[in-house]
Amino acid sequence: MNANVSKKSTKIQWAIWIFLLITVFSIFLTNNLLAKTAKEVDGSVDVAIERFYKQVKGAEEYVKASKGMLVMPNVVKGAFILGGEYGEGALRIGGKSVDYYNTISGSIGFQIGGQKKDIILFFMTDEALKKFRASKGWEAGVDGNVALITVGGGERADTTTSKDPVVGFVFDAKGLIADISLKGAKFSKVDKKE
Repeated sequence: MNANVSKKSTKIQWAIWIFLLITVFSIFLTNNLLAKTAKEVDGSVDVAIERFYKQVKGAEEYVKASKGMLVMPNVVKGAFILGGEYGEGALRIGGKSVDYYNTISGSIGFQIGGQKKDIILFFMTDEALKKFRASKGWEAGVDGNVALITVGGGERADTTTSKDPVVGFVFDAKGLIADISLKGAKFSKVDKKE
């Protein structure tokens, strides 16, 4: 009797794992199959920048002071033990998109749920921007550290207090997201068609 219960339990566990893997990978396949054109990415980037201006006091100062900014709008994360994250965005220099990037990451551990967020990385020095653009796949925490800025309600993000070469903001429709890390997030250049 115990052998039958054990076999059924093992079959159920395998079925759950297979279902989870299919679900997580379908998120990536769907996003890759429905990859956006450059025009669509630029439209999403514009909306994310508008949201950034509305939600973060001092946002304009970061845009003006930076040598370039990577805007990754609507990065989708889904997880149920296994997690995956995907998004597409643009590198803007002087207000114009010069290159397009995607971010892909995966994780395993106790996690469940989904989330959509925007990521903006500001390259505050020419050297940091040059290193990012020259990389084949730039990984936060490996190829460069990202100082994540979190400001509470009523506080102002200030370029004079942050002297890091790469500064990041992560936010959703409600505002900045606290207690988040970009370590391990990989940003890779992609070719986009108009």
